[in-house]
Amino acid sequence: MRAVRLAGEDDYEGWRDAARRLAGAGLGADEVAWDAGDGAGDLFAAGNAPLPDVPHRELRVPRNFPQIAKSAILHSDPERFSLLYRLLLGLQDRPRLLEDRADPLVRRIELMARAVRRDVHKMRAFVRFREVEDGAFVAWFEPDHHIVRANAGFFVRRFASMRWSILTPELSIHWDGETLTEASGADRSEAADGDRLEEMWKAYYGAIFNPARLKVSAMTREMPRKYWKNLPEAELIAPLIAGAQAREATMTSSRPAPEQRATTLSGLREEAQGCRRCPLWKGTNGCVFGEGPGDARLMIVGEQPGDEEDLAQKPFVGPSGQLLDRALAEASVDRDRVYVTNTVKHFKFVMRGKRRIHQKPGTSEIEACRWWLGQEIDLIRPPAMVMLGATAIRGVTGKNGAVGTMRGSRVPLEHGSAVAAYHPAYILRQPDREAADKAYLSLVADLRLADEVARNA
Repeated sequence: MRAVRLAGEDDYEGWRDAARRLAGAGLGADEVAWDAGDGAGDLFAAGNAPLPDVPHRELRVPRNFPQIAKSAILHSDPERFSLLYRLLLGLQDRPRLLEDRADPLVRRIELMARAVRRDVHKMRAFVRFREVEDGAFVAWFEPDHHIVRANAGFFVRRFASMRWSILTPELSIHWDGETLTEASGADRSEAADGDRLEEMWKAYYGAIFNPARLKVSAMTREMPRKYWKNLPEAELIAPLIAGAQAREATMTSSRPAPEQRATTLSGLREEAQGCRRCPLWKGTNGCVFGEGPGDARLMIVGEQPGDEEDLAQKPFVGPSGQLLDRALAEASVDRDRVYVTNTVKHFKFVMRGKRRIHQKPGTSEIEACRWWLGQEIDLIRPPAMVMLGATAIRGVTGKNGAVGTMRGSRVPLEHGSAVAAYHPAYILRQPDREAADKAYLSLVADLRLADEVARNA
């Protein structure tokens, strides 16, 4: 049995170098015992000779393996080093092993990597700095995994001009404006309890709390209660939830008049032109916002603007828009009374020569733009919506869905219900006339269903 001691719990480079040497020496996963911790001077534990020099063995791994390993190695599971080495050896015999999501080893490591990524996100979201003496700031955080060192660069970039410390039970990091240093773990009592800005922050949080969009289960899933003790706004959550129903009734009864909504939509449209929530704004003519009356009872949500929409700065004016106009007319729906918008507001494309070719937006881009779509929906509150395609389904509901299995039925929403329908672009891409006609007739039928829902609401 060969014992390997790494320099630290997050020592990916040490694990990688040792794994290469161990594999080159022909040692199996059951022949190696891994350990990590402070005070480890040599790579290998006392009493074990270093690995002999062996001819270099080229190890082949998929392109995504290093990234998965870098995440999984930060997990708190003490078996992670051994599991990753076993996976590394397995990939030499089965190069496509990572694609087998049913494999227990692959599944376990993927779950570890996912848990680490979630912990990284939670640290970035729930670290709260409190001001101490001389303008310095201190935060306390309790990560589930060994993510502090890997996450330090984010805080250096985000708070480069501040002097701050982040204290955790395992490791503390300090930034003086120029140099990042590390220290041993700390105790909660060493962090500040509050500062002069917290009352302002709590007032702001209470003002932006929207009871109409409150979902307690979703909130606690995204902001688990374990973090609440370090969040100044957490003490407001219980009373805000308790009063949410009354506040929602007040908001509903004081819904802005149509002309006020139109003015607010205009301001929202202007504000969206400066959106930099994702990189899609680069190379476009601007944000293509929704269009239609502020008191529309029917809202149609598409995927994203195309080349012609980007040039005209209006939604649905190209071939897809022309087909939609024809379907609306056949369904006896007046487009002038419909609010038409897209899930993603900027045109995503790749250049092919001098042409801009449409690219499907990714999940991160959909999520970045959901803020704008949510503002449109909250302001108009249409009793009926049409979701054109899978991107619109994700944008409206927050979940993935297939039009083929969802169309023909109503999806309940906060302010009404929605109907899934084929996007006109999907109809235009059909390989033959029969398939296109069938998809087009289903679009007309779904528009009629949504219009009926809007009129009867």
